Amino acid sequence: MPKGLTFLPSLALAAVMALPLAAETTPDVNTVVARVNGDEITLGHVIATVAALPPQYQQLEDDVLYDFILEQLVRQELLGQQQEALTTLHKLSLENEERSLQAVQTVNAISDAEVTEDAIQAAYDNEFANFEGEDEFDASHILVETEEEAKAIKAQLDDGADFAELAQEKSTGPSGPNGGALGWFGKGRMVPEFEAAVLELEKGQVSEPVQTQFGWHIVILNDKRKSEAPDLSAVREDLAQTLQQDAIQARIDELTQQAQIDRPALEGAGPEIIRQIDLIQE
Repeated sequence: MPKGLTFLPSLALAAVMALPLAAETTPDVNTVVARVNGDEITLGHVIATVAALPPQYQQLEDDVLYDFILEQLVRQELLGQQQEALTTLHKLSLENEERSLQAVQTVNAISDAEVTEDAIQAAYDNEFANFEGEDEFDASHILVETEEEAKAIKAQLDDGADFAELAQEKSTGPSGPNGGALGWFGKGRMVPEFEAAVLELEKGQVSEPVQTQFGWHIVILNDKRKSEAPDLSAVREDLAQTLQQDAIQARIDELTQQAQIDRPALEGAGPEIIRQIDLIQE
């Protein structure tokens, strides 16, 4: 048996092993992580600082970020201890910040209560239940510089030439190598003269030469359809934002009706007094 170790009878050993272990303490918001001349900096201060950091700092490793933030808080405390009190400017700024944070908490509470999955689904159903869609067009074109060229191409098409092949051969537009295909588009997406020509076409029909600011076009309407309602996932954020704004405005209106709000008029000065920073620099 090694020196210094005392032999325990088996019953005594069993009794010792049966004793409860000391409870492990888990750090919480009040756990002190530094003291500066007796003033405490807590884990809560560190976590709150990290939460407010810009995204680029959030990418740092946790150990690096912890040391960095704690060091900054210690330095701030050292410098802050050199002051007996806040200036008027900073005291008012702190009051404004507290007011703003309390308002944010109320906004968050309203959002949690009103912007639910059921509410978003109901808003989606209400907006798109009777959605009829708008006309969308799938067209191709051949773009040339002169009317004479456009008329010659139209004659070739009337004689049975393939539109895509002629577009690849003749068109000066960027869609030429792709057979002149423009893909699907809705009203308002093309210049007025071009859109007017498309609206007059039936599926498979080829237009007469059409002049726009880009040159002369021969257009074929490949297909036509009605646009579909967007998926819920595509409009979720917009619906949630609208629900939130409406709920917040309704709550503000309600609180305004219940509150006594006085706005005494400025006396002895006009609105320009808000620029006089010297009034709060004490």
